[in-house]
Amino acid sequence: MKEVCLGTIGSGPIVHHILDNVQRVEGVSLGAVYSRTIERAKLLGNEYGCTNVYADLDRMLGDETINTIYIASPNLIHYEQAKKALLAGKHVWCEKPFTTTAAKAEELIRIAEEKGLYLVETAPTTFLPNYKLLKLHLPKIGRVRLALGSYSQYSSRYDNLKNGELPNIFNPEMAGGCLMDINFYNVLLCNALFGKPENAVYTPNLFPEVGCDTSGIAVLKYADFTAMCSGAKDTWGENFFQIQGEDGYIKIDGGSNGLTEITVVDREESRTFSHQPETDRWFYEVEELTRLFLNDEKEAIDARHEIIRNTVDTMCQLRASAGIRFPGDPE
Repeated sequence: MKEVCLGTIGSGPIVHHILDNVQRVEGVSLGAVYSRTIERAKLLGNEYGCTNVYADLDRMLGDETINTIYIASPNLIHYEQAKKALLAGKHVWCEKPFTTTAAKAEELIRIAEEKGLYLVETAPTTFLPNYKLLKLHLPKIGRVRLALGSYSQYSSRYDNLKNGELPNIFNPEMAGGCLMDINFYNVLLCNALFGKPENAVYTPNLFPEVGCDTSGIAVLKYADFTAMCSGAKDTWGENFFQIQGEDGYIKIDGGSNGLTEITVVDREESRTFSHQPETDRWFYEVEELTRLFLNDEKEAIDARHEIIRNTVDTMCQLRASAGIRFPGDPE
């Protein structure tokens, strides 16, 4: 691949973070914009100097000038749009959460493999330089016994919810809720570092009028340790992740989606590390994805599928334990 030429789906804040960094990274460009209305598509296109705009997804997928689709639509329709893009012969960058069921995730991975296409989930965590640093230092704290993650981000759309509106991010019919949005990052980091837990239970705080979780705590049980993941869209606080071992601990500032600094403490000393001089975490995501695609690093891209599988399966277990159901869930 000589260049990653993106066609985007969606126009929310995350799209702007991605496209801001597409303008900064060599080897990737914006080739087309899709939104449900041509007015919104033109608005986003004008902001980033793209005149190739669509309000018909099938037409954009037929555009031969683009080779990769970036999906940042409401959670529930990621699967449908990713499948369409793959069947149209396009590589896919899909925002988290990848899909709402394990079966849908497996189907997308199978289609990508059969068609020789690249398929990735775009959550910054595992693309960050400090994630590699974290994995490097993890053995230094000995046998892990506890992991504690806290990620809270008060949402302006929570105010809309309290005022009687129902934004997609809080709508169960669109696979919304705090677990699928904020607490996802804690669950992702646990799966990336430790693999799939043996058991997963979620205790949510529900907004009773719509049955949506606005905050909650997930407990992931591994063979010989437990991880507790708290997430909230109805509060704010200090975001952090801490891994405690028999020989020390690692404190991660910035939470599971930022990893701004890694502090490693053992019985002799405390050392703080960071390989992330760039404060915009989406820069690292766009840079690394572009590098992987341009260098055709299939093995590295395919290795990420196991993290996708484990995370989707864990999220399904968590929702099932709390009785949270979305359209399309198996009976």
